[in-house]
Amino acid sequence: MKEKLLHMLQLQDRLNRQIDSGWLDAGHEWYRAIWLEAAELMEHYGWKWWKAQQHDIEQIRLELIDIWHFGLSAELARCGGDHQAAADTMLAHMDSGAHAEDDFRANVDNLALHALTDRNLSMPAFLALLDAVGTGFDDLYRIYVGKNVLNRFRQDHGYKEGSYVKNWDGREDNEHLAELAAALEAEGAEFESQLYRELESRHPQSEIASRVSARHRTP
Repeated sequence: MKEKLLHMLQLQDRLNRQIDSGWLDAGHEWYRAIWLEAAELMEHYGWKWWKAQQHDIEQIRLELIDIWHFGLSAELARCGGDHQAAADTMLAHMDSGAHAEDDFRANVDNLALHALTDRNLSMPAFLALLDAVGTGFDDLYRIYVGKNVLNRFRQDHGYKEGSYVKNWDGREDNEHLAELAAALEAEGAEFESQLYRELESRHPQSEIASRVSARHRTP
């Protein structure tokens, strides 16, 4: 578990540096991102007692992965970028035996409350929410690594500048990601580079570039 946690911390640090090379000193409010994502998660679970609502489990799972990105970042910032220290702290919180609620909505509330008061991620509440949607730590690792690759891909293709297009041939890039990642071995050493290449080959701009190149080669 620690090896996978360290790898995720390394990937998150890499992504954050790609977005902002001085991110550790920038004072970004990671806690705010956590509680706002928690609010979005609650919407997908449903909280309005005056109307019928369905739990959107897949979307809840995606929101939890987004929250994990921010939780990793918050701990890295708190530890001054020390991956080992961040991993040790997070593992200690995982193993602390701290109480989590049995009620899903109460755990979402606690996740948001902890973010606002302690300005980091509540591991007991987060793990309880993962468990509630049938997602173990290995699943978290697999989904996170895939989403991290997509986030890097987005940055490389104009996301920060506002030129990136999320819809590829009528489907969101997240859907393409899930389809491509499912065909690869997530535990494999080449998973990240393979997945990035697969995204590149399917990206509309890549197709356009290929067609332009082919036209230039035509006698």
